[in-house]
Amino acid sequence: MIRPNKTLSRTVLIIGFLFLYIPIVGLVVYSFNESKLVTAWSGFSLKWYGVLFHDNEMLVAALLSLKLAVIAATASLIAGTWAGFVLARMGRFWGYTFFTGMINAPLVIPIVIQGISLLLLFVSMKQIFGWPENRGLLTMAIGHVMLCMSFVAIVIRSRLTELNKALEEAAFDLGARPFKVFFVITLPLISQALLSGWLLSFTVSIDDVILSAFLSGPGYTTLPLVIFSRVRLGLNPEMNALATLFMVCVTVGVVIANWVTLRNERRKAMMQ
Repeated sequence: MIRPNKTLSRTVLIIGFLFLYIPIVGLVVYSFNESKLVTAWSGFSLKWYGVLFHDNEMLVAALLSLKLAVIAATASLIAGTWAGFVLARMGRFWGYTFFTGMINAPLVIPIVIQGISLLLLFVSMKQIFGWPENRGLLTMAIGHVMLCMSFVAIVIRSRLTELNKALEEAAFDLGARPFKVFFVITLPLISQALLSGWLLSFTVSIDDVILSAFLSGPGYTTLPLVIFSRVRLGLNPEMNALATLFMVCVTVGVVIANWVTLRNERRKAMMQ
């Protein structure tokens, strides 16, 4: 039996972490650089954070992206939860294979193809029905929900598949109706999967460039589109400041989520 070499394993692990995090550390450091050149350090300064908070285009785009991500994540959570529940609990009904394929299709179809198809759909609908009048928040939200609900459905289906059905069956034996069992028993049991699905959808939506580019109209430019358009003209320390703020928010969110998860696990262990 071959035993793993601990020194080699640790070396590979360290190299992997350095490869991942050295660029991020460099980005954070240069966000405090006084120079306009991102590769030449000239002194510590917070001026690029001040420039960022006075950049009206960036602030409006960030607000739009946050609004879009919240709407898309919430709608995807609702639709994806029902889809995952159907896949996990309804058995092999007629059209099960087709339904499964349609749920998984956005995961395998290139996003460019999805964006073009939705754009053609909205253009045709406008010509026939006169709706939507303009492409904006609604059209982008529809595209993001189409993509994100697939991720939620997979997460929820996996959680329901491994869930012990005894509690639900006990509720049915005591006379509870299916909807009451779902909302009172099932949903609390899969609450962590619901949170994971919402956060995953939020991340996918706020990071999307391709769908937003196809489905947005004048006055509806998301933050990734603004960043992409500016980066093509050259790197700017303002982008470093923005990325640093995002990483701080994500880190705080992860720490809080881990703290809540550990607290819940300790409560369950104490109750047992």
